[in-house]
Amino acid sequence: MLALALTADLTGVTDLLPLDTPDEPYFYTFKVQCTSCRETHPNWVSVSRYEQSEVSGSKGEANFVWRCKSCKRESTATIKNPPHVYTYFSPPKKQNIIEFDCRGLEFTEFKPDGEWQAKGLESPTKFSGIDLQEGEWFEYDEKAGEEVSIKDMKWEIKRA
Repeated sequence: MLALALTADLTGVTDLLPLDTPDEPYFYTFKVQCTSCRETHPNWVSVSRYEQSEVSGSKGEANFVWRCKSCKRESTATIKNPPHVYTYFSPPKKQNIIEFDCRGLEFTEFKPDGEWQAKGLESPTKFSGIDLQEGEWFEYDEKAGEEVSIKDMKWEIKRA
């Protein structure tokens, strides 16, 4: 099992979460490495918890099925649960966002493509369309009358 963990400094917001619904799936984007030959795929790969692919020679399915070009081994990754919210902590605390059951591969690097959402810490404001690709996000919460932000983001892929 691997987990994607985040540590981030949230100001004025909490419950950060990727927008990940059947109508608008989130594609988790990673660099992938074969655990057999240690070859790293040169391109980014995307995994959605709403897509299933058949596993060769099996009746099973996985969210991501990949064949290493070097050793030809087929590997899989399955998202175990819906994503967890990242809640406000002071100081910031590492929290798992999502967990994967990986067989024959490891995710080595994460890129936060896609939209995220959060809500106001001191207000009922809901923020959507949050783009974390630049490594930080700033907005103004009209109801709270203050600037809100997400910064100092650190992504980590770790054993769960």
